[in-house]
Amino acid sequence: MAKRISEKQIREIIDAFIKNQSLEEISKKYNFTKLTISRHLKKNLGEDKFTEINKLNKSNKRFSDPNKLDEEKVIDNNFDGSSKEFIYDSFPENTFLEIAPLNLEIENTQQKDLSSVSIKEVELPKVVYMIVGKQVELETKFLKEYVEWNFLSEKDLSRKTIEIFFDLKSAKRSSKKDQRVIKVPNSDVFKITAPILLSRGISRIVSSEVLIAL
Repeated sequence: MAKRISEKQIREIIDAFIKNQSLEEISKKYNFTKLTISRHLKKNLGEDKFTEINKLNKSNKRFSDPNKLDEEKVIDNNFDGSSKEFIYDSFPENTFLEIAPLNLEIENTQQKDLSSVSIKEVELPKVVYMIVGKQVELETKFLKEYVEWNFLSEKDLSRKTIEIFFDLKSAKRSSKKDQRVIKVPNSDVFKITAPILLSRGISRIVSSEVLIAL
């Protein structure tokens, strides 16, 4: 059974977050998933305040890291002893750059799926929401339909998924006219029904913060 976060830890986490500690740092320190940390922060700070502080923390980390090449001069020595200066402008946050292999003879294996978290390890909110069809049938999608996961291998992108939402407003914004939003009053149902979902070819649950493996 997943351990519960204490009130004392929640207060410490909020204080650490406000004092510029990242979700990754807090997650490692308290041994809780980023999903659990962010959920409690949003609950106590509110969505807008959480987003504002999180962006500020990320920005501060970038500019405080001496290894970043934001507008930093780099000297490239030529073979003749002369040198060239290059200015590296900072890239927009979350920019994805594809770098060609240095040695084309090296076998390039597909990227492994290290981004998903087992359903057994995830602490979901007690209540979640789902989008279903008019006949209350599960709306399934392939993982490749979610742009934010397009860096995964083709095999993983071909997985069938269902999506859950942590708040009603987000679910309604994502639903279409011919769909409806339903409330799942006990998120433990996903752990219980995991074998059934797998038998139907559904192997992943998509949420706004984590990819869950069944």
